[in-house]
Amino acid sequence: MRFRKNQRFIPVAKPILGRREKSAVNHVLRSGMLSQGPEVERFENDFAKHVLNQHCIAVNSGTSGLVIALLAAGISKGDEVIVPSFTFAATANSVVLAGGVPVFVDIDPLTFNLDPSAVEASITHRTKAIQVVHLYGQPADMKAIMKIAQKYNLIVLEDAAQAHLAELDGKPVGTFGQSGVFSFYPTKNMTAGEGGLITTRSDELARLCRLLRNQGMQEKYQNEIIGFNNRMTDIHASIARVQLTKLREWTEKRRKNAEFFDKNLIGVVTPFVSKGSFHVYHQYTIRIIDSNRDKFMKEMARLGIGSGVYYPTPVHKLKSFKVHSDLAETERACREVLSIPVHPSLSQRDLDRIVTVINTIAAAGT
Repeated sequence: MRFRKNQRFIPVAKPILGRREKSAVNHVLRSGMLSQGPEVERFENDFAKHVLNQHCIAVNSGTSGLVIALLAAGISKGDEVIVPSFTFAATANSVVLAGGVPVFVDIDPLTFNLDPSAVEASITHRTKAIQVVHLYGQPADMKAIMKIAQKYNLIVLEDAAQAHLAELDGKPVGTFGQSGVFSFYPTKNMTAGEGGLITTRSDELARLCRLLRNQGMQEKYQNEIIGFNNRMTDIHASIARVQLTKLREWTEKRRKNAEFFDKNLIGVVTPFVSKGSFHVYHQYTIRIIDSNRDKFMKEMARLGIGSGVYYPTPVHKLKSFKVHSDLAETERACREVLSIPVHPSLSQRDLDRIVTVINTIAAAGT
């Protein structure tokens, strides 16, 4: 099998930006109000409709949202926060930036999300919170996590950076814990160019998050606390507002693409979806069991199909942390996972090519 020169390379991710986004940005530029203004507030109100009308606080990145949410929750020096190691570094970085200590625990090998039993086994008298990640767009086991949190009087925060519109038993992610955080980085299911958003049902926490994102001010020059310059711009909010109107359609396309892969891929382990979970497939992540994953990935690229490893190194083993932890399932996942294109730009011809390439490589036993 060879990659023909007339075939286009299919990337693992592809932001979709069109005329409406450009028109929205031009409208903001003409208005002259570029920083946090009416578009940001409108975006917050628009997003609130998708998270049971919780408070929504837009910020300049998902990472900023995590840090602010942790600080608003009262995380401070020495407080332990339980996190997965199989995630992007920002999950643990935010804990350190807030003054806390990340405690890395293992994952459920089926869902790639936090293993509730591992969470409970890691609780100490210093544990103050659990920061859950809804990895790849599948909700974590929030029933079990919330039960544990209630038992030990712990705060729960949700890293929903990859899980826009994901639900568990009909309830949106970002609404289970004390707060949730979404990201609008270019490769996410929707983008603002860059940006993030915090959700919370608490009036008090919402006000504190708004102060923290804006130099500690609610009224201009009336600084109440020490805060950051983590505001979202109206330019980014204008893009996000347009993207949000397309998100449900794009999500259904991702889910249909995933269904096609589920039915047609052979020789690899396709994603497990837990009962009651509305998976939004930020990534469609397979496991390569009977072949060398990295060689498999290179062969896919040679044949014109992009892919990505999310994540090749557990966070606890990164140079920035270097924590000794025995996380067998996390380390196994890092060796075996491979994410393939599932984005809504894929045509049926693209889907057929992806399946043919993967099945051919798997059959060859690379």
